[in-house]
Amino acid sequence: QVQLVESGGGLVQAGGSLRLSCAASGRTDSISQMGWFRQAPGKEREFVASIRWSGGTSYYADSVKGRFTISRDNAKNTVYLQMNSLKPEDTAVYYCASRVVGRSDYEYWGRGTQVTVSS
Repeated sequence: QVQLVESGGGLVQAGGSLRLSCAASGRTDSISQMGWFRQAPGKEREFVASIRWSGGTSYYADSVKGRFTISRDNAKNTVYLQMNSLKPEDTAVYYCASRVVGRSDYEYWGRGTQVTVSS
């Protein structure tokens, strides 16, 4: 199994920046891809960004392209989400998730970290 713990959320004004971190532990050698998702009040959870553990290819939702950057530090088993030019509509609970080799779904999830962007 893989355990994930997010950190770095908080309250920021529109136009500001935050960096989220997600530390993985357990069977980290089985991780193939890490992703960030978010869920705003009254809305369904949505994909934000993901990164392949080997090679580092990244993917983004259209709503965050050019503003958010996902990166990873394999030595620290940590993935980051740098969020710039934040907007009130980015307000949500942000979750980290991992895929493991041989599986197509994100099986492991963190508990989430709250990001609130004030206007």
